[in-house]
Amino acid sequence: MGDLGLISEFTLSLLVLLLVPLGGALYQWAASAGDARRFPAPGRLVDIGYCRLHVDLRGEGSPAVVFEAGIAATSLSWRLVQPEIAKVTSTASYDRAWLGWSDASRHPRNIWQVVEELHTLLDRAGVAGPWILVAHSYGGLVARAYQARYASEVAGMVLVDPVATSDWNEPSQLHSRMLRRGVLLSRRGGWLARLAVVRLTLSLLAAGGRRLPKLVARASSGRGVAFAEQIVGEIRKLPPEVWPMIRSHWSNPKSFEGLARYLEAVPESAAAVAREVAVRGTVPLIVLSAGNASPEQRAEHESLARCFQGRSEIVPGSGHWLQLDRPEVVIRAINEIIAQVRGR
Repeated sequence: MGDLGLISEFTLSLLVLLLVPLGGALYQWAASAGDARRFPAPGRLVDIGYCRLHVDLRGEGSPAVVFEAGIAATSLSWRLVQPEIAKVTSTASYDRAWLGWSDASRHPRNIWQVVEELHTLLDRAGVAGPWILVAHSYGGLVARAYQARYASEVAGMVLVDPVATSDWNEPSQLHSRMLRRGVLLSRRGGWLARLAVVRLTLSLLAAGGRRLPKLVARASSGRGVAFAEQIVGEIRKLPPEVWPMIRSHWSNPKSFEGLARYLEAVPESAAAVAREVAVRGTVPLIVLSAGNASPEQRAEHESLARCFQGRSEIVPGSGHWLQLDRPEVVIRAINEIIAQVRGR
């Protein structure tokens, strides 16, 4: 009887180990199907040949303003800015491959691939150029590379706390560890998303729960829940109707795999921009630096502005997500560039 009891206990444990992940995976599949029905793409999906990219077109007039998001962000990160600019000219925000409503892509995530995908998207979406590029963080690398390759298509730029190439083109040991950890946690997040753990954690955080999210955060990354709460806090600066859309995107394993691929390509992309992009530009440029940007970052921002004969501005009371902390400053800078371009 003792042996039978042990066998029964082992069988029960094995069933639990099998059924809990299976139940999570089935729940994730059903919930993802529900997300697709509840949160259809606000824009349109444009076929660029090997995948579809989501683009949200608003407003009328020229020059068109094209928004490029940060490395883990989507078109939704511009919801406090794009509608205001759409009142005065045409605008386009989009989701890079793997993120938001866009498809995954079989191609690598280096900067020139991203530039070519954006170029094809704008052409097939019928966005008339030359346009003004407005780019946040990692998006600053994309904007600078795009201006270098397609200079005649860029009428001006606003760079919103862009990443400093000096931090990443030859990353220090600290930055290398940060990237490796980011890639590892992104891939780990992908597996947790497949089992609905991320979905449950984000839902609890949004509802104010802390205990289970804290345990999950510690188990998956060795960190407490504070970092996740910080991200949720940034998201809450956006309109409330956007919150469940972002939760649905980051409950999808695709987003985590995409982030891992973009992070892996950061050193190569930053080096390409630092090495191959022309030092001097001829288009109007404004660089906005976050109030908490480091002295090294501010120095690179100022140097970049001088190369383009533009200007840089430090925005007090703002963090890295400047378009969420001080959207009025970003809007003012874009309108300033629009006026310069129209004046030409």
